[in-house]
Amino acid sequence: MGDFIISLEGTEAGKQLALGLALMAALLHAFFGALQKGRHDPWLSRGAIDFFYGAMAAPFALFVVPWPTAEMIPLFIVVWAIHVVYKLCQAFTYTLGSYTVVYPVVRGTGPLFTVFGAGLIFGEHFTWVQWGGVALLVGAIYGLALYNLKHWQVGRDKLKPALAMAVLTGLCVAAYTTIDAYGIRSTPDPFTFLAWFFMIDGLTFPIVAAVRYARMEDKPTLGPLALRGIIGAFTAPLSFGAIMLATRLDDVGEAAVLRETSTVFAALIGWLVLGEKVGPRRLILMALIALGAVIVEAGG
Repeated sequence: MGDFIISLEGTEAGKQLALGLALMAALLHAFFGALQKGRHDPWLSRGAIDFFYGAMAAPFALFVVPWPTAEMIPLFIVVWAIHVVYKLCQAFTYTLGSYTVVYPVVRGTGPLFTVFGAGLIFGEHFTWVQWGGVALLVGAIYGLALYNLKHWQVGRDKLKPALAMAVLTGLCVAAYTTIDAYGIRSTPDPFTFLAWFFMIDGLTFPIVAAVRYARMEDKPTLGPLALRGIIGAFTAPLSFGAIMLATRLDDVGEAAVLRETSTVFAALIGWLVLGEKVGPRRLILMALIALGAVIVEAGG
């Protein structure tokens, strides 16, 4: 499978596959975010998800894919650290704020800084048409957040810290997207990076969640939490793995922007699953987000 992905690098087929992977990552990432923001504590949900996907990845990392070279170890340490910080920020964000308010802020901040990072590290440059698409997409995402914010009546005392944490989480998204892209491009077999990433990434948050669970007075039932963790464990590799492969096959900035159509899917999930309202203004903003992504892809 790794040889097949490598054979598509720099080809039109590879570009089309990257487009499909980025859009799949968008849909699954919105679903993944809703899993963390559902009825369970976000810290416990993340710990359960990480435990199961780390356990699933370990046999592949240790016995199936080629092992990483010694030169890759410092990179894996950096990747692990960035993702730990990202997950801490994300858990604080979801604890403080409404999903439909904080999620767009996170996703609107991420692609903008990823595009700058990809330009510095990989020498990628957007055309003016693509920058117009980025401006439209990011502006519509923040517009969606502002509209949601206007109708957010629960926990408004936590408004400022929730939005601050959302912006910080978005910066972490940009950092891990860029570093992950560097890592998967540096590994001869992309599935070596993916398998070892998920195994290592699954080590920390189960411990954080276990400590938090032990300190809770009203402990949740473990069965439903474990089920959520298993569902997330299958979703996360498909979502994060898809975007990592997309950044190997195509430009990092384009893949990052396309992934942020997840905001549209998140709004639909908030409406259909979490019972949050979607009116005509939000539908228009969601259409503008999708249009911005189309302009970025078509203007390249």
